[in-house]
Amino acid sequence: MKANTRLCKQLLAQRRTFSSTVRRLDNYAFIGLGQMGYQMARNLQSKLPPSDTIRLYDINRGAAEKLAQEMSVQQAGGASTHVADSAADASREADTVVTCLPEPQHVKATYESILKDELPPRPGPRLFIDCSTIDPTSSREVAAAVDKALPNGQGHFVDAPMSGGVVGATAGTLTFMLGAPDSLVARSEIVLQRMGKRVLHCGPQGAGLAAKLANNYLLAIENIATAEAMNLGARWGLDPKVLASVINVSTGKCWPSEVNNPVPGVVKTAPANRDYQGGFGIGLMRKDLRLAILAAKEADAKLVLADKASEVYETAESEERCKGRDFSVVYRWLGGKE
Repeated sequence: MKANTRLCKQLLAQRRTFSSTVRRLDNYAFIGLGQMGYQMARNLQSKLPPSDTIRLYDINRGAAEKLAQEMSVQQAGGASTHVADSAADASREADTVVTCLPEPQHVKATYESILKDELPPRPGPRLFIDCSTIDPTSSREVAAAVDKALPNGQGHFVDAPMSGGVVGATAGTLTFMLGAPDSLVARSEIVLQRMGKRVLHCGPQGAGLAAKLANNYLLAIENIATAEAMNLGARWGLDPKVLASVINVSTGKCWPSEVNNPVPGVVKTAPANRDYQGGFGIGLMRKDLRLAILAAKEADAKLVLADKASEVYETAESEERCKGRDFSVVYRWLGGKE
């Protein structure tokens, strides 16, 4: 009897402890609402609890207002949403800041504006997650600026570029390549998995970008080679579907041959079947290739095919029939049969 009474008292004490423990409200900022960022912010907001707050900012205020309006109309839960007047305004009270910006200069300028004035203390360390694809050196410079402005562990900066394109951003199936110390992996994953499906920890800060650029350099070369091989086979009289089926069970198999085949009619879901609309823009591939070349020079790594590949994408993009289209449009530029 006494044992039962003691157990009841323990359970009652535990209940009182649990009921009096209130979850701390988290504030988020999302800066950069381009094609990717817009969808990522939408997914993040929808998967946060209603007690949290997310502040949106983009240089195009209309994009932030449009997204906030969509969130308010469709909201069946999710964090409360506000439109900020600047990146600094969005970040001032934020525990977690996510940035998704086009170029290194945009990332540097944004963080300079955020860190220019002293940020008020938060209950815990601030976390800055940059999902932009920039060069690792620029990313490390921004990380150093964060450490200087928020010393003694008040703020941390990690890089998390993504793969999956606008389709993956919309569906919430992105893969993030995380560059962060081990101590920040778990916290970063919680945020990133609300916007994607998989988080690959690549090493310390800067490692995520190194992995992303190495992968995209390989992709740039494979895409050109696939277009050349498919064009070559067609001119020899081979049926493109037959040639693709051979390549895709042989040593030439790669993502451009199997998933993003550049010949119309070979892969039903490929951009080639939509006049090369959608997909991974040729301008974005040019940008990533340029960043990979820059990073390779800084690392003293030889890229013997880089300059020629860069020339191919630049020349193809300059033609109206290829401009703004998926990067597999180099097949068209080569004179491939459509």
